[in-house]
Amino acid sequence: MSLIAEIRSLPRLSWVLFGGTLINRFGGFVLLFLVLFLKAQGYSVAQTGLVLAAYGIGGIASALVGGVFADFFGRRNTIVLSMFSSAVVLMIIPYMSGLPALFILTGLLGLTAELYRPAATALLTDLTQPHQRVTAFAVYRFAINLGFAIGPAVGGLMAERSFTYLFIGDAVTSVIFGLVAVVALPNKVVDHEVTRGKAEAIRFILADRPFLWFTVASTMCAFIFMQHNSSFAFQVGDYGFSPSMYGLLISINGFIITLTELPLTSWTRRKSPRAVMTMGYAFVAVGFGLVAWAHAVPMLVTTVVIWTFGEMLFFPVAAAHVANSAPADMRGRYHGAWTSSFGIGAVIAPVVGTALYGWIPASVWLTCFVVGAVGTWIVAVTVAPGRIEDPVAQS
Repeated sequence: MSLIAEIRSLPRLSWVLFGGTLINRFGGFVLLFLVLFLKAQGYSVAQTGLVLAAYGIGGIASALVGGVFADFFGRRNTIVLSMFSSAVVLMIIPYMSGLPALFILTGLLGLTAELYRPAATALLTDLTQPHQRVTAFAVYRFAINLGFAIGPAVGGLMAERSFTYLFIGDAVTSVIFGLVAVVALPNKVVDHEVTRGKAEAIRFILADRPFLWFTVASTMCAFIFMQHNSSFAFQVGDYGFSPSMYGLLISINGFIITLTELPLTSWTRRKSPRAVMTMGYAFVAVGFGLVAWAHAVPMLVTTVVIWTFGEMLFFPVAAAHVANSAPADMRGRYHGAWTSSFGIGAVIAPVVGTALYGWIPASVWLTCFVVGAVGTWIVAVTVAPGRIEDPVAQS
């Protein structure tokens, strides 16, 4: 089946999810510019890293809680709770001051804003067949990155006028996605008679060694990737460039994905997930490693292009791999467990990254390369060979 035919075959409800996600991610300015917001308030590099880590702590909790909520209280209900509660937190943050208050509120934002992710990915898994999932997750990421391509450039202009506008815009788009979910998305709940209970589910996941190793590798990848909204922002500024240039560089990432990722899936969905993810992981490691030498705009753009191609190769196939590995009654919790790796990475990345950056800036990027090399090896030796269309688990 051609890529166009595969896209057209996706269920109608999946397009509702894609549309709501696009709107939400267009307004996702705050996390990207939070480092600059804190810097403008006079906080040090180390203090900024601590506040950013709070978001990651909230993200870890959201992944685990969101997975349970998605399975037991429903996909739609979890998305709605996430969108409306995060909008409230976003409207409070710009009017608060003091490091403790900002730490607590940023952690709460990580919890509420990321709560929807396991529910959204579990819902997309529910709606699609195994052979459709690389394409479906690529379209899902297309929606995220189309918003991400436009949002940072707009956000950079808004930040130069007032950071408060960023928080308001993010809150408004969250509410819109919440309303879309209320009106149009189904609230699928797993059958409580057949699903595994909490203790049994934990034992099952802990016994799934390939999945656990993959989660470790994903955590390491998240550590590298999350430097784009922490140490990378500092590095671009210290090279002498404005917030608008930083926003433009991040927008390049979104534009490349928007234009390239879907066509790329016509190749990746026919290949071994292990080979594709290994290649993608290596690109992420090299792309961020080269930032140490990227003193001019052309080289900065080159680094963004390299790690963007790594992202496009790794993440859609990784999401489909997790979807196909999860038992049908544990999709929310599997996606939650995997998503928690990004929360853990989001905690470690700003704390370790900014500490290394404050010591020797180049050490951050060398660390990214070394961590990426180890993560690439883990994926290469622990992910089973085969095609992504061949599901591991029950569909």
